[in-house]
Amino acid sequence: MSKRDVFEYALLRVVPRVERGECFNAGVLVYCRAHSFVAARTHLDETKLKALDPDADVVGVRAALRAVEGVCGGGEAAGQAAGDDAGRRFRWLIAPRSTVVQPGPVHTGLTADPLAEAERLLDLLVR
Repeated sequence: MSKRDVFEYALLRVVPRVERGECFNAGVLVYCRAHSFVAARTHLDETKLKALDPDADVVGVRAALRAVEGVCGGGEAAGQAAGDDAGRRFRWLIAPRSTVVQPGPVHTGLTADPLAEAERLLDLLVR
């Protein structure tokens, strides 16, 4: 059996009309300290978005999801978080906020492959 390490994850939820509180999953954030790994995988279901808010800004929601992916990736795309380690970027991304794209609660698990875990969780919980 491969060595498995603790990882943390949070779902990314789209809340088209914050005042109504209705939401759906559009991505997952995965962090594994042992691997200095943080990544986001996203999938926006436009049909769900339009069902909750026919006037939703699809382009804006996609941009917000891409921004989360950029922060995870580090470098220039991470903006002010570019110099932060993976853990700090994850903690910043899971901080509560009242925007259209919001992080859900953090959960934990064990994995031998954090990247594969991100894909598995996206398929299981988002798609």
